[in-house]
Amino acid sequence: MADSPAHSSAAPSADFPFDAVLFDCDGVLVDSEPITNRVLTEMLGELGWQLSVEETMRIFVGKAVRDEAPLIEARTGVAITSDWLMQFRERRNLALDRELVAIPGAERAVRALHAALNGRIAVASGADRIKVELQLVKAGMLDCFAGRIFSGHETPRSKPFPDVYLAAAAALGVDPARCAVIEDTVTGATAGVAAGATVFGYCPQELSHSNATALHGAGAVHVFRDMDELPGLLAGWAQTNQQPR
Repeated sequence: MADSPAHSSAAPSADFPFDAVLFDCDGVLVDSEPITNRVLTEMLGELGWQLSVEETMRIFVGKAVRDEAPLIEARTGVAITSDWLMQFRERRNLALDRELVAIPGAERAVRALHAALNGRIAVASGADRIKVELQLVKAGMLDCFAGRIFSGHETPRSKPFPDVYLAAAAALGVDPARCAVIEDTVTGATAGVAAGATVFGYCPQELSHSNATALHGAGAVHVFRDMDELPGLLAGWAQTNQQPR
């Protein structure tokens, strides 16, 4: 699921209300969803399922394409094989390598929280490990997460089940209830809540596949729009005194 965690044995700052922060990757750290879903739209069109990129995002964002194979097969009549999935990943990765950029403010937020928590941060993604690592390299954040990258492809169940978040918390040696999870989709927020974590929704704009109302409905305690807000938001959070908003 991940390399051996390379975190400090020192405890987080005494006044910090969480023992660890667990980040989703796509849409939280990197602006990958439009790129990935453009490639997926093209490949679904080749199978005969004609969608716009917006429609593809509404259907697939937050989900592993391999888990949606039955849906694709039902709509196209074409069997989704391991070779097709490999071709999708290859075409997707080429596009990401050419075009990917980080979410504005994400690197600053990650480095601030890495320092505040003595390294107790992790990525817990539904994507495959190769994609996650490629993206973190492109975004200049791989050093902050070395040894603390967790993929839903390597757990028994992917999001919306909590497995990948539970694996990350266990590897960091922290209680999931003492973790903050940062998510941008209902699927991911559902997974974080199921793990027992406190979920914060990142929603820079209201989109068909992700909006503040939907994130609150999935259990996010707070929705924020600017990644530069995150370190201060988490540092000042008191679970017993805050109401969802």
